[in-house]
Amino acid sequence: MELTNNNYYSQNANQEYFSVSQVKDFLKCEAYAMAKINGEWAEEPSTPMLIGSYVDSYFEGTLDDFKQRTPEIFKKDGTLKAEYVLAENVINKIESDELFMLCLSGQKQVIMTGEFLGAQWKIKMDSYIEQEAIVDLKIVKKVREIFYSRGGRQSFIENWGYDLQLAVYQEIVKQNTDATLDCIIAAADKQKYPDIACILLPNDQLDFQRRELAFKMPRIIAVKSGRENPQRCGICDYCRATKKLDRLVSSYELVT
Repeated sequence: MELTNNNYYSQNANQEYFSVSQVKDFLKCEAYAMAKINGEWAEEPSTPMLIGSYVDSYFEGTLDDFKQRTPEIFKKDGTLKAEYVLAENVINKIESDELFMLCLSGQKQVIMTGEFLGAQWKIKMDSYIEQEAIVDLKIVKKVREIFYSRGGRQSFIENWGYDLQLAVYQEIVKQNTDATLDCIIAAADKQKYPDIACILLPNDQLDFQRRELAFKMPRIIAVKSGRENPQRCGICDYCRATKKLDRLVSSYELVT
């Protein structure tokens, strides 16, 4: 299947190729991931997602199309709702910064495919600076927000798996070009006065993510191919929407 901007997110493309977002779906809930792949479940876009898409589409040059497809971002009088006025503030902040704009100066939405860990992958890069860097634009709640996990303190990058995303991008680009490129996250946040940062990800962090992914992919491939049944997490939106009771539970189970 030849991928284009028109079919990249299609059901057929998602069935034929893996993407990092699809893998993260599987790690969240296998049943949820399969329902999305089979067209049985679709995420309703949240306001934070739409704000990010607003900024993304501006720098892609597709903002007019985005506005036509998402009338919910406008008030009855035709002006932008307050949340999307904030998105305009983010855009203005980004455009005022020379380094940030340099990171976004590459080719936009470049698609590549490759084979990795026994699967076919697709990637789509926000800014591809040929032979130099892969840049991913992220609009987040706070650039310097701290998250906590069993491994300790994390930035938004580790919390949301953006290092895994860039690890796969780096591998697929290397397969296509024989070059190992720097991976940069160009981040801006949604505070009243937006914070910005261009973050170079260390190669050892990307190597670690690829090694971790190698342990997880056999199970994910088996489920996607139908050789193994998907497990339900029981707590995501999909699982709650399709839940059928089959037994009584103890009150202790509600807190485990």
